[in-house]
Amino acid sequence: MQDFSFYNPTRIEFGAGKIATIGQLVPAKVKVMVLFGGESALRNGTIDEVTTALGDREVQLFGGIEPNPSFETLMEAVQMVREQNIEYLLAVGGGSVIDGTKFVAAAALYEGDAWDILLQGGQNITRALPFGSVLTLPATGSEMNKGSVITRKSLAAKLPFMSEHVYPVFSILDPVKTYTLPTRQIANGVVDAFMHVIEQYLTYPANAPVQDRFAEGLLQTLIEIGPNALAEPEDYQTRASLMWTATLALNGLIGAGVPQDWATHMLGHELTALHGLDHAQTLAIILPEMLRQRKATKLGKLVQYAERVWHIRDGSDDEKAEAAIEHTRNFFESVGVKTRLSDYELGAEHIDAIINSLEAHGMVALGEHGDVTPEHCRQILLASL
Repeated sequence: MQDFSFYNPTRIEFGAGKIATIGQLVPAKVKVMVLFGGESALRNGTIDEVTTALGDREVQLFGGIEPNPSFETLMEAVQMVREQNIEYLLAVGGGSVIDGTKFVAAAALYEGDAWDILLQGGQNITRALPFGSVLTLPATGSEMNKGSVITRKSLAAKLPFMSEHVYPVFSILDPVKTYTLPTRQIANGVVDAFMHVIEQYLTYPANAPVQDRFAEGLLQTLIEIGPNALAEPEDYQTRASLMWTATLALNGLIGAGVPQDWATHMLGHELTALHGLDHAQTLAIILPEMLRQRKATKLGKLVQYAERVWHIRDGSDDEKAEAAIEHTRNFFESVGVKTRLSDYELGAEHIDAIINSLEAHGMVALGEHGDVTPEHCRQILLASL
């Protein structure tokens, strides 16, 4: 196990009806901006619940934060925060809304060009407005971490940033709020959470049995509950397990003291920025061939993954690794997330632009060893057609 520092200050309030606790969690007499996505948060009454819980605090609403939140939209929120002297932010939605709120929290107090926050990966953030979140879509883990990914539509760029200044002060996790989500969003959430675990687990053996067993347990949980989460939308226990698994997948615990990959995510960001695919869709496309192309350097962990997660006992190490890769692809397909570029009407003619964008964003030495080059990514995409 590697040395590490672990810090996570986010308070979690988990369970049905927990929105009512917001009044005890947000300081009294602050001006609050509630940020959300589409009209569904208004139609299903969640925004009314939130504003009621805020009591007599002055509240401004800001809606319209997109999936893959855009820099352009978020800068409108930043302007409103500054003009209205907002003191506290509250994100109501999934990972996109929470990611966007993190950016607004930092950019509102940033004195330079806010785009520099993305260009420098958040290293230039020295302060941010406090904020909480009400999670309505389990997927990204943004409700309990310091990371965010923002898209600048005008540049077709999707960039991440991280900062300890943008941990949520608290997050409300009510599984009931997931009941009315479209099947596609639940399927994406299952894949997204699965991939977050994979990026921190499927690297190389690092003598970290606690992290390994924790990660394997999360993966097995997702495999077990994924189909039922789709088939039984109002099964509280299943939706509760999905919501908590997605949070634990990226709150820092399983990644502490172990190498991490994230090459699949970085390549996936380019697919989303250029072609508008859902984040989880891009991950499902890329991962199988990413693993196959890098099988030699990942073989030890691939065999462990095959044996412990998929219970594959027969065959050589190479055969076990191959079987595990195909089991993974089949799992994504089983929850309705397609795993080929051609499933999304993308072909070989689109690959050059993806590679060019990857290079333009400096993503030229990816993975746990820094050995995934643009040419490797080209081969992965060709194999994913």
